[in-house]
Amino acid sequence: MPIDTSGTFKLGARSVKRLGYGAMQLAGPGVFGPPKDRAAAVAVLREAVARGVNHIDTSDFYGPHVTNQIIKEALHPYPDDLTIVTKISARRGADGSWIPAMSPAELTQAVHDNLRHLGVDVLDVVNLRSMLDVHGPKEGSLEAPLTVLADLQRKGLIRDMGMSNVTARQVADGNKITKIACVQNQYNVAHRDDDALIDDLARDGVAYVPFFPLGGFTPLQSSTLNDVAKGLGATPMQVALAWLLRRSPNILLIPGTSSVAHLKENLAAAEIDLPDDAMAALNGIASAA
Repeated sequence: MPIDTSGTFKLGARSVKRLGYGAMQLAGPGVFGPPKDRAAAVAVLREAVARGVNHIDTSDFYGPHVTNQIIKEALHPYPDDLTIVTKISARRGADGSWIPAMSPAELTQAVHDNLRHLGVDVLDVVNLRSMLDVHGPKEGSLEAPLTVLADLQRKGLIRDMGMSNVTARQVADGNKITKIACVQNQYNVAHRDDDALIDDLARDGVAYVPFFPLGGFTPLQSSTLNDVAKGLGATPMQVALAWLLRRSPNILLIPGTSSVAHLKENLAAAEIDLPDDAMAALNGIASAA
């Protein structure tokens, strides 16, 4: 499989291929409501697994409930090597707004909702997404919600714990409560606030999963990225993914798409070999931004 060339890395109790799939775009506009074409969403998931993807990222607040139900429809019973990572701590308002849901009752309900909608007895990995600031990491204690989840982990409902939208200090504090198997924050070739955290996690053998690896709702725009891609006969988005794969061996990618064609394009990024001069050029994008 082409994605095998990107290698593997440990994600909690399992080893996964470094190119995975993020299910957020399988919901409707604004990650709210059902997709326009449910059959197409099912087809994308099945194609991803057929092409060797064994790491899928989701959340029950995508939709809400929509992406998990589509994952279950498309892939259940799940392949033995498939790792499904979910995140909790938010709920959706009737208008599609993102509302913090970090009380013990809400967190417990979210775990049981994920179990039911995915059709599993134990969740492979659960990321606690900090909602101290919806838009980015903010210092503050996450001890209370993480303690609730650690208790559910001891009860056998969660295999491994991760954290999302967090600072290095919060990760260190989290490790005092339960072993943190992965960190999921915003990071890409132009948004590199977590450079030091990624290197620290790599030394500890902990996975780092960048969300918005291609810029998110506003795709990456860079003349440097475009020039490098043109020189390599690739798309800018493929080069952005290839840069992440080369940036550090503990980076696991979860680019999302609702299109089989874009899925194939994303997975082909594993075969792009970035020369040193291209890496140097790309490394300069963040400082120029």
